[in-house]
Amino acid sequence: MSRRVAVIVLDGVGCGEAADAAAYGDVGSNTLGHVLEQVSTALPNMERLGLGHVGTLRGVAAVAEPAGAVMVLEPRSAGKDSITGHWEIAGIVLDAPFPTFPSGFPAALLDAFSAATGHAVIGNCASSGTAILDALANEHVATGAWIVYTSADSVFQVAAHESVVPLTELYCACEIARELLVGTGNVARVIARPFTGTSGAWQRTANRRDYSLPPVSATLLDALQTAGVPRSGVGKVDDLFASRAITSVHTSNNAAGIQLIEEWLHSSHEGFLFANLIDFDQQFGHRNDVHGFAGALAQFDAALPALLHAMRPDDLLFITADHGNDPTTPSTDHARERVPLLVAGRTVTPGVLPPRDTFADVGATVAEVFGLSWRGCGTSFLSQISAR
Repeated sequence: MSRRVAVIVLDGVGCGEAADAAAYGDVGSNTLGHVLEQVSTALPNMERLGLGHVGTLRGVAAVAEPAGAVMVLEPRSAGKDSITGHWEIAGIVLDAPFPTFPSGFPAALLDAFSAATGHAVIGNCASSGTAILDALANEHVATGAWIVYTSADSVFQVAAHESVVPLTELYCACEIARELLVGTGNVARVIARPFTGTSGAWQRTANRRDYSLPPVSATLLDALQTAGVPRSGVGKVDDLFASRAITSVHTSNNAAGIQLIEEWLHSSHEGFLFANLIDFDQQFGHRNDVHGFAGALAQFDAALPALLHAMRPDDLLFITADHGNDPTTPSTDHARERVPLLVAGRTVTPGVLPPRDTFADVGATVAEVFGLSWRGCGTSFLSQISAR
């Protein structure tokens, strides 16, 4: 019998501070709880699956008989970025975080980058993507200099106007940066940040591209590939795994991602689907847009019945997250939070399960579904959610 499993990552939708949140300056962060506290939002379909059991959520009841299996996952890897979270879901637990550069990157690195790409560099600071454009986009348009910036995460971001620097040249520059950022400067991701527009009305485009480090050990995706299990991606997941053992269709927003997930579920495809819905994080969490975040939650919830309806009798659907990004706090960066996990499918035993101490248990469980011996750094909970 062919099996299908889909894992949907709601990027940035944490559900309360992790046990070690103090070490990350994130005490009190609670993305899901605070958003719903500030913006009354009905989420009836996730409520039915058991979402109300992951914390105190205004307007979302802890139903007595959930339709799915529900639990909370604690992060174990050091760090709180998207690569760390997705790698942990796929079975890798990191002992040390990727390096960050809150004061900017070393001059020698930028000199080498500039010499190799033929453009000067401006910026070199930690900033939000919208603020850096407001400050430096006019200079970039006038001079062609790269806008290089970082954040609280391990990222080297390169912004360029699409009419000033062709996308192919921007992507090539990011590939050069990826090669330079090794060793002590082993940055997790180089990100191409193309934009358009004019002064006072700059707009980042959907042509973003991420260049990540390759996973440091075997992942769920590698194990599935070895076993000949087909793997499909939606959103930036291929970028997060350096395109190793997965290809992905990139999307411009959550709506497009949800549509692709539904199409995969309706199709004759077999195997594993790994999807990332990025709007929660990129569009709303990093911009402290509480209402936008709430709207994205409602959008996904409204789409959930169609996804569930498209599932085959033996399909499993996992809905989780990779970190928090609480838009109600002064910070515009990721937050060290626990994440929810909802598991749906006709073979699932409904109920509330105890918290798990690592995201890696998701990957281990998916591996057991496909009959693999690989478990990564996780422990499967398949026996606890299987009705038969």
